[in-house]
Amino acid sequence: MYIKRNIGWGLILRYIWKNAIFFTLYTTSVFSIYHFLDWKFIDIPFQPLSVIGIAVAFYIGFKNSQSYDRFWEARKIWGGIVNYSRTWANQVICLVEDNKETKQILIYRHIAWINALRIQLRQPNSFSLKENAALEKLFKKHGEQKPACDEAKHFISEKEYLDLVKRKNAATHIIKNQGLHLKQLLEEGKITEFDKQLFHNTLEEFYNLQGKCERIKNTPFPRQYAYFSTLFTWIFILLLPFGLLNVFENELNEMNHDIKQGFIFLMVPLSVLISWIFFTMEKIGSNSEDPFEGRANDVPITALCKTIEIDLRDMLNEKDLPEKEQPKDNILY
Repeated sequence: MYIKRNIGWGLILRYIWKNAIFFTLYTTSVFSIYHFLDWKFIDIPFQPLSVIGIAVAFYIGFKNSQSYDRFWEARKIWGGIVNYSRTWANQVICLVEDNKETKQILIYRHIAWINALRIQLRQPNSFSLKENAALEKLFKKHGEQKPACDEAKHFISEKEYLDLVKRKNAATHIIKNQGLHLKQLLEEGKITEFDKQLFHNTLEEFYNLQGKCERIKNTPFPRQYAYFSTLFTWIFILLLPFGLLNVFENELNEMNHDIKQGFIFLMVPLSVLISWIFFTMEKIGSNSEDPFEGRANDVPITALCKTIEIDLRDMLNEKDLPEKEQPKDNILY
């Protein structure tokens, strides 16, 4: 998640530099063929192009709205994980018989779960967004493409870790282990049957929240919207210079000769500007489709995991608490 109020041009250029160069070269080529080779027949009427532009803008607007809904739902889910994590720690501290080691195991295992879930959500899949090399280098510098159980290693026993290594879904089995531990505590008389039911209600909510995250992660944004939004945007961008030739030609016919020569050259920067605006609008939606990829506009689940860890360990009255996650290159991961 980008944390500055205004997006720096350094990050903007990482997104657009290749396309800006292409827009400039393409538009200049079309203009040169028309103006210097005198191919006057290549211009097209701007009226149908304006209709295409309006349709594309509506289509992009719909895509961006739905993409933002996916991002906001993901953020609300992780807000629920934060809240229920505190509830879990409070239940452990208040309901388990006064045994500091047992309480620490239950709370630390939960910290293992949130981190395992985070890493699982960050793994790329077949429909993950692919950026240009400059952006991929930036994100991979802070990336988390590693086995989920490795991130849980610091908060669970060696025996439990070795079991998780063999599992397909480490986060699921961590919650299962919490349930088995509660069963053992009930048999030892350290919690009551009513306490166990309260704990299991919370564990059920963790499974629900995990399932909601996995639904977003494993269900791609409908490809018909994502693909055709990009396709229609590029059709408009590629036709735009030919339509602007017609507009400028009509304007030139009404001007005196003294300002004609300077005016015609405005066609290139204006075409590049319009192309960049439409490309950026389409790109915003694409970058919000999958909110768990660990990119500039995604939910900062690493920072949320660190917040939960700090809160829960503080509830255990530990003194040596970790620092809050800090943004890297103005991006909070």
